[in-house]
Amino acid sequence: MLNSIRNFSKTVTAKIFLFIVAIPFVFWGMGDVFTSGNTNSLAKINNENISTEDFIDHINKLNINQNLIKDKIDENILEEILGRLISNKLIELEIKGANLVISDKMLAEKIKTNVNFLDDNQKFSRTEYEKFLISNNLNANEYEKNFKENEFQEELFNYLGGGIKSPSFLIDKIYIEDTKKINVEFINLEEIYLKKEQLTTEDIQNYINENQEKLKRDYIDFTYSKVTPQNLIGLNEYNNEFFDKIDEIESKLLNNTNFNDIVNFYNLKSISRNKITLNSENTELDAKIYNARNDENFGIIDEGDYFVIYKIQNIATKVPGLNDVGFENEIRNFLFNKNKFEYNKKILKLINEGKFQESDFKKIATENTKIEKLLLDSSKDIKKFSSDSIELVYSLPEKSFALVADSEKNIYLLRIIDQRISNISKDSELKNIYLLESNNEIKKKILQSYDSHLNSKYDIKINEKTLERVKNYFR
Repeated sequence: MLNSIRNFSKTVTAKIFLFIVAIPFVFWGMGDVFTSGNTNSLAKINNENISTEDFIDHINKLNINQNLIKDKIDENILEEILGRLISNKLIELEIKGANLVISDKMLAEKIKTNVNFLDDNQKFSRTEYEKFLISNNLNANEYEKNFKENEFQEELFNYLGGGIKSPSFLIDKIYIEDTKKINVEFINLEEIYLKKEQLTTEDIQNYINENQEKLKRDYIDFTYSKVTPQNLIGLNEYNNEFFDKIDEIESKLLNNTNFNDIVNFYNLKSISRNKITLNSENTELDAKIYNARNDENFGIIDEGDYFVIYKIQNIATKVPGLNDVGFENEIRNFLFNKNKFEYNKKILKLINEGKFQESDFKKIATENTKIEKLLLDSSKDIKKFSSDSIELVYSLPEKSFALVADSEKNIYLLRIIDQRISNISKDSELKNIYLLESNNEIKKKILQSYDSHLNSKYDIKINEKTLERVKNYFR
């Protein structure tokens, strides 16, 4: 089968076929490749179909480099793009359902007042408009269509959240939460945790004795040979003769021919590797053969510029000894993190149950660590602790305790001493700033509710097989 594919790839027919396939891909994307029946349906929103052509058109409009898509294909980039397209379709359906209307006259007026198209006298300039279209590789119809879609979306969100006016108490609340200053004291628990080097050999050995089955590893002995055109057929050319011999070797392996006999028959050199397990000292080839140990004890690996044939002679399963430095360090790291987790868990339990007191806080401080103090200026003050930790601290009342972290993930036990609150003046410019922020908070909650409404209103189905086919075309 490999041969037939290789032979076909060398024919004139194949080259013509590939050229025909490449044309729509280069100029238009690959929408025309998917043209039949249900395989053309990539997703459905209720009864609204999203075809592969719709999807490819959407990608082309986003102007995303196809090499970038290929590089990010396994990081779910196509799923993200599809998600955006589905979101756009949902908005279109909602706009249609809300009977929103933008007349051509309204659209023209909005375009004419766009600052990008005004001349020095602040009047609409057709020349500026044309220059804008050319510089952005757009035609008038395309731009006006996109402009209209954006206006519809803005109208929809105004329809959902327009006319909101936040009450004064909410404005004051957001202002206070944002600007209050908090006095805290804290202890660096990293100075208290049991250190890795303080763990004894007995501690490590006890853990190993109690977890024998969990810690067992496979150790493999294998022999392999690197196969190139030069050492197989005496030429630096990947031709039919080379691939024929690779097929012969594969057949012999499948027929359980002795590995050494194969190597000797083709005058190849073999290399033996013993007691190989997964660790940082592995080569990429070691890892590939090790990971294949449960499938077959022999095989061929295509490394791009050459092939590797291998045979696994033996697999031994055992617990590594403490003479394995990597294994010892792994256990030491695990026990360190386990002790750290248990220590934090114990403190958090007491805090959550309201049983942790100031006296407990002071007892934790030892000669090796001290209680430090800090004034947090606002909810955006992250000079010491992470933004998530600051958010937590600003949500707690005075005299509260919390475990927080810094940007380096060091853990601290923190106590809130007191909070300083300043009221906002009615005539202050800040009042308007926090009015907008408060309005946005309300709109955010409305849109979250709207999002839940959309989830219940629309049944969204993804055709995973078609999506996988699209991925394969980009690979």
